[in-house]
Amino acid sequence: MIKKLLLASAATALLTGAASAADLPRRAAPPPVFTPVPVFTWTGAYFGINAGYAFDASSRSTGSSFGVPFPYAAPGTVATFRDRSQDGFSGGAQIGYNFQLTPGNGVVFGIEADAQYLDFGRNRNNAFISGAVAPGYYVTDPRGLSSLDYFGTVRGRLGYAFDRVLVYGTGGFAYGSGSSDRSFGGYAGNDSFRTGYAVGGGIEYALPTDSFLNFFRSSAVTLKVEGLYVNLDHNNRNQGAFVINAANNFPVVYSGVGRRSDEFAVVRAGLNYKFGSY
Repeated sequence: MIKKLLLASAATALLTGAASAADLPRRAAPPPVFTPVPVFTWTGAYFGINAGYAFDASSRSTGSSFGVPFPYAAPGTVATFRDRSQDGFSGGAQIGYNFQLTPGNGVVFGIEADAQYLDFGRNRNNAFISGAVAPGYYVTDPRGLSSLDYFGTVRGRLGYAFDRVLVYGTGGFAYGSGSSDRSFGGYAGNDSFRTGYAVGGGIEYALPTDSFLNFFRSSAVTLKVEGLYVNLDHNNRNQGAFVINAANNFPVVYSGVGRRSDEFAVVRAGLNYKFGSY
């Protein structure tokens, strides 16, 4: 009888302890760790390369002819420089800096400088000769686009970013020149350097940081498509076509047959590596 009472008391104690344990508050689970998703910003310095196509955008036509005088040509010889659009490859590099007012969507402004090769020079001596130029001489036309071997710009940029897409306008200072041996028959007395302005716009897209194109481990790789209109002044350099002495590459005749407008457009694609803010 006593044994049964002890067993009943033990069972009652166990049940009571289990019930009390069930009534104790449970330990709350730790909250999940919150990792904020970084918001992309265009702020930062960048450098890159570009390539495209340049073509004549002149608003006027001034192709013309001139008579090549004796003894540099047979009497009655006429050189006609054809008035036709010039175009060719353009490629180079750029460097710049952007600042975005608010990360994500927001206004972006910055500055960019670039230097470009131009393939206009291949049409420089494209003339139709009626008659015969004397041996040891040739005729060249250093005017306008035919004398440009390279150009560059320093421009401001202003646009609006939709996260990783940037739409922008651009404008600023432009310059251009030709090497002396190609532009003016080696005649150093002519100033082939000229200045002007460039305006345009484009669209740029930022790839993910882990893009396979990110060779330099930059904060972003961006791709852009851009169009520019470039207008360069002739300054005070001599105008017209020249007759060149091939022996010493020196002009012997100048002919003021007019001037071509140095206006051209460039459509190009570019690749940039951005460093700085993510």
